[in-house]
Amino acid sequence: MSRRSSESPASDLEGSEQGDPLRPSDHVDGVAADGGSASGEIVNPKLGPIGWMRWAWRQLTSMRNALVLLLLLAIAAVPGSIVPQRSADPNGVTQYFSSNPDLAPILDKLQLFDVYTSAWFSAIYILLFVSLIGCVIPRTSHHWKALRARPPRTPARLVRLDDYRETRVEIPQGADAAAEASRAVDLAAQQLKRGGYRIERYDGRGGFSVSAERGYWRETGNLLFHGALVGVLIAVGVGGGFTYTGQRVVVQGTSFVNALTDYSSFNPGRFVNAENLTPYTLTLDKFDITYQPIGSSAPGQAGDFVAHLTTQQVGGEATDGDVRVNHPLDIAGDNIYLLGNGYAPTVTIRNAAGVVVFHDSVPFLPQDTNMTSLGVIKVPDGMPEQLGLVGFFYPTQAKLDSGAFTSAYPDLVNPSLTLNVYAGDLGINDGTPRSVYTLDPTGMTQLTGGTTGVDSIELTPGQTTNLPNGLGTVTFENESPSTATGYEQSVKRFVSLSIHRDAAGPWVLVFALIALGGLLLALFVPRRRMWVKAVVDGTAVRIEYAGLARGEDPTLKAAVDALADKHGAAFDTPGA
Repeated sequence: MSRRSSESPASDLEGSEQGDPLRPSDHVDGVAADGGSASGEIVNPKLGPIGWMRWAWRQLTSMRNALVLLLLLAIAAVPGSIVPQRSADPNGVTQYFSSNPDLAPILDKLQLFDVYTSAWFSAIYILLFVSLIGCVIPRTSHHWKALRARPPRTPARLVRLDDYRETRVEIPQGADAAAEASRAVDLAAQQLKRGGYRIERYDGRGGFSVSAERGYWRETGNLLFHGALVGVLIAVGVGGGFTYTGQRVVVQGTSFVNALTDYSSFNPGRFVNAENLTPYTLTLDKFDITYQPIGSSAPGQAGDFVAHLTTQQVGGEATDGDVRVNHPLDIAGDNIYLLGNGYAPTVTIRNAAGVVVFHDSVPFLPQDTNMTSLGVIKVPDGMPEQLGLVGFFYPTQAKLDSGAFTSAYPDLVNPSLTLNVYAGDLGINDGTPRSVYTLDPTGMTQLTGGTTGVDSIELTPGQTTNLPNGLGTVTFENESPSTATGYEQSVKRFVSLSIHRDAAGPWVLVFALIALGGLLLALFVPRRRMWVKAVVDGTAVRIEYAGLARGEDPTLKAAVDALADKHGAAFDTPGA
């Protein structure tokens, strides 16, 4: 214990006399410098701008805050799985605004429809990125120095360590005890080196010894894990700029061209040139789906989905390909995913003169598991007024007690189509974008259904009926009237495809595998130090074995015992 200098200030001596003689008067637990009672207040040092910046940097780069930021990032991603995102489901966002007109604008201001590009998500992302870099770089530098450093000197009293073992070996008469002690340490050094230890000999007056250390792969794995997390963040951040996602509904027999004008919706990354996409075409030849039959345990439940496509790139031959759920088709670096499917009844509308003013296979969007589907037909030209038809398609029509129609089974057993007709302005002449799946009846006159007193138009495949007010006729075309049932494949199918290019995917996979490997190293590689010391003790050599864990190492005692047994057996063997 150090003794206070006789040149200490008088105030310190006074404080010591009145308080604790071993503490100066300005100690936090001491009395005041003027001899009064202790204030009990702790005065923090004053920090300037640089000091505050250093403090903020240390807080940001601490492992505790890195874990907090990682947890916040996971929590911040939750709304992206609850609320539809513009980048993945623009139609869902539009539907959400229609269903929740009061709540949707509030969520939009909070950027909950664009979670992964929002300011608050980006802030957490960038802070985590900086925090990880601030953690990894200093630790890497320190680890590099540790890798080049020599193992520590052998402690003078190994017996103080918890994992300790000692043996005493008698030396044959006439043998050199010091040479035997040195040989024992040489043998231990060889065994430790073969065991993956870094060794260093330390011989002196206290005897002969070897210091060994292993487990640097543990910290290496830790650094690999954190470095790989940084790599994932970089891959997602940079690779996302070269990623694009688009959606397109393709009706059986029609084609899609990978061009911006052919997408229903398109969400490019900031580095994507939407005018220079890789050209190729997709044609939907057939869509197969199986349903559990009526009378089974799960009637109407869908089984296998498969869309049969014909693909062709510029200058190449047409090839066949299939798209299934969770089994995308790869073409020109794009992944084609199957998102949904439905029916596309083919409708022909003629005016009063018998001229065809509309003929198309119109996708009707499913509304329930039995494929009751809703669709809209718009006729902008060829009629005295623009027409809009809102219809329901029933693959297997059934009548409810209320008198309304529904579908009792998703396959084509008793298909029918009902239509309500509206006349007036469709609102498309002013250039305002309108969804092809909805009809705004504002400014239009309803001619059938509802309170008009005129029944809705009801059609079966192949049937033609008159439009109200002598406007013409509407026909529900039968695509294959010669089939055995009369209805099989009588209505075309459509599929909803998602075209996705992910430039970051391969890199994320690489860094994720590196992170997994680093985590396994950090969890299962023990960090420990071992010492073997041989001391001449009269006519014998006393050999000491000791180990010290650098962290959690429940197998250390067993390792020390195994080393002692193996070394002792080898040392007792002549010529070992």
